[in-house]
Amino acid sequence: MNLVDKQWELIDPHPNIHTLFQQFNHQFFYGKLDSVYVEWSKRMTRCAGICYYRRGGECRIALSASYLTLRPRKDLVETLLHEMIHAYLFVTHNNKDRDGHGPEFLKHMVRINDTTGTNITVYHSFHDEYDHLHGHWWRCTGACRQWKPFYGYVKRSMNRAPSNRDRWWSEHEKRCSGQFEKIKEPEDYKTKGNKKRNANEITSNKNEQQASTSQISSPSNKKKKPNISVPSNQGTIHNFFKKTNSTSSLTDIKQPASKKIIEINSEKQCTITTSPNDEIKPNYAKCPTCQILLPKANLFIHQIRCYKK
Repeated sequence: MNLVDKQWELIDPHPNIHTLFQQFNHQFFYGKLDSVYVEWSKRMTRCAGICYYRRGGECRIALSASYLTLRPRKDLVETLLHEMIHAYLFVTHNNKDRDGHGPEFLKHMVRINDTTGTNITVYHSFHDEYDHLHGHWWRCTGACRQWKPFYGYVKRSMNRAPSNRDRWWSEHEKRCSGQFEKIKEPEDYKTKGNKKRNANEITSNKNEQQASTSQISSPSNKKKKPNISVPSNQGTIHNFFKKTNSTSSLTDIKQPASKKIIEINSEKQCTITTSPNDEIKPNYAKCPTCQILLPKANLFIHQIRCYKK
């Protein structure tokens, strides 16, 4: 049974590309491709397969999932063998011309076709898939409409018109003075775009409605915490230092007349005048050394001074 027999479509319609690669490597390429990596590509739409090279001698084979996953097994096998010939020439002869199909390539192609019954060719014939995937078409109005092989057509999978970003643009301007006009686009392309815009508008409106309902549902008459104002006439360390930095020998700490008056003379004698009905406030305390009634905030510094006296 050859590799492209119709019975393979029933036995193994969707083979594993890594298993096929290892089998073909030892069967047709003498095990020289052990360092080559094969993978599927979901973004590749310009060709069915490609063999590319990286720095350091790395070689990879990429197969287009858009072309080959829904086609017969025969197409997958022949495309894989085609790219493996390119990889073999790179590994053995350092031939990096992946677009060239010279005598060495044709020699291996004929050898494998005669042995396996395959029909490996230079170019693929997946024209229907190519036209389907490349739904945006432009055509030039100049003289290149008569030139092979493209006849002025530019086909792309995305809506990106030909421009100076293309590598061939400068050459086209030298040889042809025409302009590209769009002549075809995928079916329902505009309606799909409108559906996406409508979906985005619906989601934005929903978000706005949710934000407005959340503002309405939040209670606006919550009880506010009372503002506690701290009286400004309480003693602080900052105010205490301002008073004690004066150069005078007398320090007067005055309190309301109904409470007490502290007088300190220059001979370091302290006299306290208090009324019998006075009560000690919770924010005041007596100095254990001189028994003077002071704010608690000033007590520590006062004790240091009393100790030095």
